[in-house]
Amino acid sequence: MGSSSDVPALRRGLAVLRLLAGRPGPVSAASVARELNLPRSTTYHLLSELTEAGFATHFPEEKRYGLGVAAFELGSAYLRHDPLERLARPLLRKLADRMEKVAHLGVLHGAEALYLVREQPRQPQSIVSDVGVRLPAHLTASGRAMLAHLPPAQVRALLPSVASFVDRTGRGPHNLPALRRLLTLERRQGWSVEDGFVTAGFASVAAPVFDHGERPIAAITLTFRHVCDTPCGQTWPDLAKEVHKAAEELTLRIGGHAASG
Repeated sequence: MGSSSDVPALRRGLAVLRLLAGRPGPVSAASVARELNLPRSTTYHLLSELTEAGFATHFPEEKRYGLGVAAFELGSAYLRHDPLERLARPLLRKLADRMEKVAHLGVLHGAEALYLVREQPRQPQSIVSDVGVRLPAHLTASGRAMLAHLPPAQVRALLPSVASFVDRTGRGPHNLPALRRLLTLERRQGWSVEDGFVTAGFASVAAPVFDHGERPIAAITLTFRHVCDTPCGQTWPDLAKEVHKAAEELTLRIGGHAASG
């Protein structure tokens, strides 16, 4: 059994691993020491241990370090356990029962929203967004809840032209400037809404889920029957409050942090 004195060393090792994971390419030991405010001798010792265990790789010609194969294996094992779906399902179940509406967990898949989990209320409702269904992200509340917290350049890369803006019902943003205006509004508002953008007669309210780097990793959505001849401008703040609570809880469960701005 390790002693309590091993804990600080473990924390420093994990900090080094997170730093390597957060960089687009290998970094020098000096950079690691500087960014984590560690003595250089300690930094080299930690990198040596991580390299020996396979979690880091040393590139001697470059005098830099990157992630090792063991880090990839650990990440792959994490994904095989479907942690996001497992952690979200009980929250969605409670949300659907409490609000008597369909609750979803969605993620971005390119320029589409992909639905991973759906929980029906006690009185089941038939809607298009089933598990495995992909819908245009700019039209869905879940998709825009995530897009609203991405860098503008990334949004532009996902939807580079007018042809990228699929139209289903005649409602919703039809070009990048219109989408940007809507994303700015919804980011300030704290949740996203769609009123007949995907399917006539249905509306949705969604809030984002964030990872440890404050990046939008998923969104929780409530979908419900709502009929209006023209977009009526409703934002359903009472529903949004409950969706936001569930999204915050899932963010905490996965060790994430809500975006600060």
